[in-house]
Amino acid sequence: MADGPIAKEVWDSGRKALFINLDQSIYGSFAEIGGGQEVARCFFQSGGASGTVARTVSAYDMAFSDYLYGKSPSKRYVSEDRLKQMLDKEYNSLVTLLKKQRGHQTRFFAFANTVTTLNYKKDNKAHGWIGVRFQLKPGTPPNEVVMHVRLLENDSLHQQQTLGVLGVNLIYACYYNHQYPNSFLKSLLEDISSDRVEIDMLRMNGPDLDYVDNRLLAVQMVKNGMTPVVMFDRHGDVKQPSDLLYKKNIMVIRGSFRPITYVGFDMLRNGFSLFKQEVGYNKNEDKTEVLCEMTLNNLMEEGDFDERDFLDRVDILSGMGQNVMISNFREFYRLAEWFQRFKINNIRMVIGALTFRNVIEEAYYKDLKGGILEAFGKLFMHNLKVYLYPALHPTTGKVVQSGNMAVNKKIRLLYKFLTEGDYILDIKDYKKEVLAYHSHLVLQKIKKGDQDWEKMVPRYVSACIKTKKLFGYSTT
Repeated sequence: MADGPIAKEVWDSGRKALFINLDQSIYGSFAEIGGGQEVARCFFQSGGASGTVARTVSAYDMAFSDYLYGKSPSKRYVSEDRLKQMLDKEYNSLVTLLKKQRGHQTRFFAFANTVTTLNYKKDNKAHGWIGVRFQLKPGTPPNEVVMHVRLLENDSLHQQQTLGVLGVNLIYACYYNHQYPNSFLKSLLEDISSDRVEIDMLRMNGPDLDYVDNRLLAVQMVKNGMTPVVMFDRHGDVKQPSDLLYKKNIMVIRGSFRPITYVGFDMLRNGFSLFKQEVGYNKNEDKTEVLCEMTLNNLMEEGDFDERDFLDRVDILSGMGQNVMISNFREFYRLAEWFQRFKINNIRMVIGALTFRNVIEEAYYKDLKGGILEAFGKLFMHNLKVYLYPALHPTTGKVVQSGNMAVNKKIRLLYKFLTEGDYILDIKDYKKEVLAYHSHLVLQKIKKGDQDWEKMVPRYVSACIKTKKLFGYSTT
């Protein structure tokens, strides 16, 4: 097998495709639905495709698609379920037909995508699922990379071209960058400007990729600017955002969760209690999700991203049955704007009173032309409300809620409109005795060896911290 190029050199998609074509050990099939056979075409146009392409297929008609791959469990043709069916069929067919003939010297792969590009009216959302199942050594079990993309260009032809480059980059990365996860990620967008595509979910697995933690990979995607948001479900698995959000009622709480204390636990519990009263809840219907959101700023408090520290937080939250969301949004209105991408029934943001006091400061929005009016117009949309969790005033010690919050006189009438219009709702059932139990105090006590910190966090959290020696905990 030929050696790869120098790591620092960036190749365009044509050169990458040619390099793969000239590697006689790589051989596979291409199945592309919805966006044209753009990836296969890149390999044909670069020359020497007979060394790589076993077959190409494009089943546009739904009847043909179902005939080849079966009915999609999700009843959607642009879905991860459909992509997995395509990869199963293509890879199994490839190995069944060619293993005896050339399996001892060939690293087989199956590439698939199912994509919807812009329609004629340009009133749809262009997105797709892309994946590769591949061997790194002949005769070994395959690995798999699956990702979801949003195509951002306002022209279907340009979207198809972007899809072609992205597909080539993915196949190339699987064979030549798999051992360097962050380089793998960055290489996917080589020869593609950041305003053309967004990758909001990527998952790697297989016998040769078992060292990869997909949660860390997801956070790197946010750091690299490939997407503003990534999500993990309550089991810690990376999820495509619409899978968790589509037609759901959403409650989101922002925090550092380093670690989650009784304050955070009380915000979750009593926030959700208000949520059930106000929005409604049926435990037999899967229409409600709670998200614990961390901004990238919280994850990089000391200037750099601590991978182990991040995983500790996610493990604790997942152990408590919580979904986790990582974003690059500092401002709450930007988070609200992002949620509007999806068909969400109701959104409720649980915000601490002292944090919300900053949210209603004009200085917070000096970069917006419309200032605080523009920000509030984006934040308080038709389906979004703020649940205000009380806080202790840092000097007086009094409990701060919506009724006694200090408000600049310039926006008092606006604030009154929001509170009287029930855009801002107080969480009235709360435990006053835990309001002082903040994460930074817990961390200070842990570092000092002060055992009082255990009184400030739920028992599950204290057990995790002591057992795994998290956040600097030590028995000595």
